[in-house]
Amino acid sequence: MRMCVAMAAAEDSPLYLGFDFSTQQLKVLVMDGDLNVVHQNNVQFDSELPEFRTQGGVHVHADGLTVTSPVLMWVKALDLLMDKMKRAGLVFSRVRALSGSGQQHSSVFWRRGASETLRDLDPDQDLHRLLQDSFSVSSGPVWMDSSSSRQCADLQAAAGGAVRLAQITGSRAYERFTGNQISKLRETRPEEFQNTERISLVSSFAASLFLGSYAAIDYSDGSGMNLLDIRTRTWSEVCLEATAPHLDRLLGAPVPSTSVLGSVSSYWVQRYGFSEGCRVVAFTGDNPASLAGMRLQPGDIAVSLGTSDTVFLWVQQPRPALEGHVFCNPLDWSAFMALLCFKNGSLTRERIRNESTGGSWERFSAALRDTPLGNNGHIGFYFDIMEITPPAVGVHLFDPDDNEVSSLSPQVEVRALVEGQFLSRRLHAERLGFSIVPGTRVLATGGASSNKDILQVLSDVFNAPVYSIDLSDSACLGSAYRALHGLVSESVASFFDVVKKAPEAQLVAKPHPAAQQVYDQMLKRYAQLEERVLQKPRP
Repeated sequence: MRMCVAMAAAEDSPLYLGFDFSTQQLKVLVMDGDLNVVHQNNVQFDSELPEFRTQGGVHVHADGLTVTSPVLMWVKALDLLMDKMKRAGLVFSRVRALSGSGQQHSSVFWRRGASETLRDLDPDQDLHRLLQDSFSVSSGPVWMDSSSSRQCADLQAAAGGAVRLAQITGSRAYERFTGNQISKLRETRPEEFQNTERISLVSSFAASLFLGSYAAIDYSDGSGMNLLDIRTRTWSEVCLEATAPHLDRLLGAPVPSTSVLGSVSSYWVQRYGFSEGCRVVAFTGDNPASLAGMRLQPGDIAVSLGTSDTVFLWVQQPRPALEGHVFCNPLDWSAFMALLCFKNGSLTRERIRNESTGGSWERFSAALRDTPLGNNGHIGFYFDIMEITPPAVGVHLFDPDDNEVSSLSPQVEVRALVEGQFLSRRLHAERLGFSIVPGTRVLATGGASSNKDILQVLSDVFNAPVYSIDLSDSACLGSAYRALHGLVSESVASFFDVVKKAPEAQLVAKPHPAAQQVYDQMLKRYAQLEERVLQKPRP
């Protein structure tokens, strides 16, 4: 928890709250009108709510595929968090607006009659006590769940195939996506399903707690369900019918991500002293909220270099594919965001560091500096574990004549790994509709973004400047920005006008003059060699 003197600012200066209901914790960030972070706090589910017996915030079931979280744990965490903020001296009457994010794809099933309970909350009692009987499913499926394979196959068949489903909803059918989880629940637990009057995502569930009524699902988080037509921004009839009867009634109509849903309910006014005018801006998914936190602009690409590498894109003309995801953009309703995840990230970089440079990042960096752009034609594919994009496994190395070889020299191997990873990120980003334009920036975050030589290769491969951005709480920060933007979105031109006072990202690398010529050619070769790798029988 961090506090600063800004908490003692003028009593009436506005504050904005951003919540993040993530997998392992509930976090909050408080921002003032000048975009300064004045307070942060969190509740860790496993350690602070041990009665729910979660590990990493979830329950992994005996089949190893079903993964759920107790809904009341999230409600009780909000009780704890609000009490912590109160004890820290936060003046809730100064809060003008709040928004938040939730782990994407996770769902909450409200029991019949819950809407009346929400409307009549007693301010003298904790939320978790008031809502303990409000959920028809006490532990809902989360994004780690992979138990709905059959429902995915059924949905794709109904939509006319995986490609057609991706064109409609932005993604082929994924087990964790909410539509497939709803379908499975309806088939396997019909009584609970019959007793459900509303289905929320974690984001709209959290917003409902503040509104005292059911909050609409926003376009951006809604596009991670395999149910929303991302172009018309309405529920797809074909997908709804394949999932459950009258599903549109259970979901409610989706809304733009910048929507002001209403004011906080009287519960918050009476229990914590919120102003009656405090606005609730539509909550969204953690990935769209992170896009807001990074302040990604049209033409930008964000690359998070962690255990997995994640690529966020701002896309105007999307080309949904069998890999990756296209969501509605949370900042501009006419645009899209795309998301790609690569499992072989930092752990693979660490393995090559250990094997090729004796465990030294200094020698790893020196190898990148001492080898030429394009690596004299050597290319490597390093899939230590089964990759998501593309679906391949194993290490595959090629010489300048496209012959497969069994090994490379240590220095060449270091560059082959890093160039290969970034060529893959660029290739698959372009296939989803991303294009590098004048003004494109690459925003780098995550552990490996502290290594300037790795970022130089990233800059060269994308032929764009790389900026580093510290984003330990990007979803929270993005939610606070979105709270402010939602409040003024009708009178202010754009999100970027609202956040222009935020600290700038730092320029850390510029592309080499020869980079474009080298890597445009190399990208074509990489794509052809990737096809060869994909056609090989898996071990």
